[in-house]
Amino acid sequence: MTHALVLINLGSPASPKVGDVRRYLDQFLMDPYVVDLPWPLRRLLVSLILIRRPAQSAHAYESIWWDEGSPLIVLSRRLQERMRLQWSQGPVELAMRYGEPSIESVLLRLAEQGITTLTLAPLYPQFADSTTTTAIEEARRVVARHDLKFEVNVLQPFYDQPEYLGALVDSARPHLQQPFDHLLLSFHGLPERHIRKLVKEPGHDLRATDSHGVSDEVLARCYRSQCLRTAELFAERAGLHPGQWSVSFQSRLGKDKWIEPYTETRLDELATQGVKRLLVMCPAFVADCIETLEEIGDRGREQFMAAGGEELVLVPCLNDHPRWVTSLAQLCRRNVQPL
Repeated sequence: MTHALVLINLGSPASPKVGDVRRYLDQFLMDPYVVDLPWPLRRLLVSLILIRRPAQSAHAYESIWWDEGSPLIVLSRRLQERMRLQWSQGPVELAMRYGEPSIESVLLRLAEQGITTLTLAPLYPQFADSTTTTAIEEARRVVARHDLKFEVNVLQPFYDQPEYLGALVDSARPHLQQPFDHLLLSFHGLPERHIRKLVKEPGHDLRATDSHGVSDEVLARCYRSQCLRTAELFAERAGLHPGQWSVSFQSRLGKDKWIEPYTETRLDELATQGVKRLLVMCPAFVADCIETLEEIGDRGREQFMAAGGEELVLVPCLNDHPRWVTSLAQLCRRNVQPL
């Protein structure tokens, strides 16, 4: 019983209080994989953001906070408990890249327990430096700093894996079986420059409407193409017809150019095109959080209805859906590579 599984997600403030939100945002935004500027410029920019943003974000967190705590943490804990029934090789732990429980505290605790083998599972279906890479690099830092004697495997991005896609379809099926006019698959956004740093091919089109023709080499590094591929494979499995669904990207921050089309724009467009009952899924997130519950479920719904829509239904994330639990366990055994 020496092979531990560590589930890694983004994290959450300790509470919706302004001070806790400020500390969380400072740690998050000062990550060079998130705001990829030289340290002095990053520190200046983040300091300016922290003047007003914590109070605004605290209000948003307060609106979706549960009695048990942060929805992201609560749902991740539920997934952890269910995964313990699927992972007989050793303990199943939960770590957050920002906030608590930190990756460092979890790895140190496992080392104290005599664990020798780990599987790290960043819970991000699509690859991006600001999610997958920073989690892995933090684990590397902790292992090196404390000279931990682990054999480590890492769950690879699973945006096109049948286990993940099957779980998505199963979790969404009750909503897809109800009448609806359109399904919007809203993925988390990313600055275009984050992709351009990784994808050097000058002909790679960040305005493409599908992932057809993208080489395997580019697909492995392009977050936007992976999102499109996820959507295409999901739609095929779910039996959706072209025109029934579309893709957008949410959660922009700052004035840089982010990948398009923007979710805010699509909500208005769909309403003006006559869509009355809109379903929205967020396949880049495996657990509901502020970006799904508040950004889409509250603000997005208000925007869509103000533009002429009648109903926006937020399809829950995978959370602790039984099919997702068994699928994740299968992925963690099969879709891994050494650290």
